[in-house]
Amino acid sequence: MIELEGVPELIDPVMVAAFEGWNDAGDAASTAVAHLDREWKGEVFAALDAEDYYDFQVNRPTVWLDGGVRKITWPTTRLSVVRIGGEKPRDLVLVRGIEPSMRWRSFCNEILGFAHELGVEMVVILGALLGDTPHTRPVPVSGITSDPDLARTMDLEETRYEGPTGIVGILQEACTHAGVPAVSLWAAVPHYVSQPPNPKATLALLNRLEDLIGLRIPLGELPEDARAWQLGVDQLAAEDSEVAEYVQTLEEARDTAELPEATGEAIAREFERYLRRRDGGPGHATDGGEASSYLRDTSSGRTRPPMPPRAEAETEAGTGTEPGTGSGTGAEAETESESGGEEDSSED
Repeated sequence: MIELEGVPELIDPVMVAAFEGWNDAGDAASTAVAHLDREWKGEVFAALDAEDYYDFQVNRPTVWLDGGVRKITWPTTRLSVVRIGGEKPRDLVLVRGIEPSMRWRSFCNEILGFAHELGVEMVVILGALLGDTPHTRPVPVSGITSDPDLARTMDLEETRYEGPTGIVGILQEACTHAGVPAVSLWAAVPHYVSQPPNPKATLALLNRLEDLIGLRIPLGELPEDARAWQLGVDQLAAEDSEVAEYVQTLEEARDTAELPEATGEAIAREFERYLRRRDGGPGHATDGGEASSYLRDTSSGRTRPPMPPRAEAETEAGTGTEPGTGSGTGAEAETESESGGEEDSSED
């Protein structure tokens, strides 16, 4: 049973969700929702029953001490509400948890039950995938939807992905079948620097979310962390000529792929985004925390990864099929890329 006692009536609520695991390369998506919860002081009002959805041998509970008393925290998915004031107030329902081990349809139905009871107008699901993208360039973020009308009105890609999917894809389709507008935002994380955290990818997701829902998001120290992260990876990559050469190859491929996009319309769109953010100062730059072990292959102890083949995914934009996981992390994800085949991608 869904209990919503004590939750006030919300103003134009949007649900923002992210799940740790396969859909969360570099922990970029779950960190973005955690940032929103922290900055806006979210209040948890519900948690799903862990017994229903999680295999505790896969996602183990943790034991901790509270004033000398041992307590257990069970892996689950929690929902919180943040109230956002200002000239155009809008509230958010934040969903943050771990990709469930079982009963995905029931899991999605329970999330949608909360969305219905709270009057949620749109669901935005955040994800991150591993891709052939250089850490020195802005993080590509793709906006995906199954709703052709939403794709047209919000300048999003309409998904045509076929293949294995994660909870992000399942929840998005559940929303579509329930008549709830749903969008997934996917950030591409460099597969050669896949270890979390990745503040640059988290920042890129928040900037795109800001554009999508029309809210100014307080970024705190995230821009500084993103810049420090990029500098740290720069230094580590410079220590190995093979890695530096590989990064340069990715840069050239990325720049070549983006040349056709340098149209007057694309430039105007980016300039509009700049104007919307300029009052926010440097906090909105998608620059690049700490990077002491980002290029370490943990399985072999080397300080650089093996030179990988092109990651195992093809973009739907280039081939009409896809799936991609990449290598080097347990947080693999899938989506479609709007870059026309340059980054690996999987479904939304």
